[in-house]
Amino acid sequence: MNQLWASLIGVVLGGGLSYLAQFTTARQAARTEDKRQATQLAEARRAERLELIREFIQLTQQGIRLAEDRYEAPDWTSGGTPEWLTSARALIERLWICERMILVLVGPELYQLAWNYAGAVNHVLWEDLGGPDGAWDHLREPMNTFLNAAHGQLG
Repeated sequence: MNQLWASLIGVVLGGGLSYLAQFTTARQAARTEDKRQATQLAEARRAERLELIREFIQLTQQGIRLAEDRYEAPDWTSGGTPEWLTSARALIERLWICERMILVLVGPELYQLAWNYAGAVNHVLWEDLGGPDGAWDHLREPMNTFLNAAHGQLG
């Protein structure tokens, strides 16, 4: 009878240890998978934010180039040709959309700086600041502040 009990205890103990090992392994695998998925999601979101910031910078640069084109005309008003106006309006529309997406994807801190920078670009497009030097003086601070903050966000 003692032998039967010893065998039974051995079977129960072995089965319990086997179950515990399988349970622990399954839990560890689930944790590893969760960490992998979280890392992938974080990398995807970072890539999405990076692409959005890159698009915003490209749009602001295009706005600056459009402003320069207008300043290179014989005078401010003649630089505002119908083609230039169409390009400027389309660009500023895309810039405002991109700027608002920064709020959605990145957050309010960088959004406020993007808003300031986009506003400065908008201003140099539509207001005569006395030439390219005046335009750059108007753009320099919001541009540098935004770029430094974007670097900090992505760093």
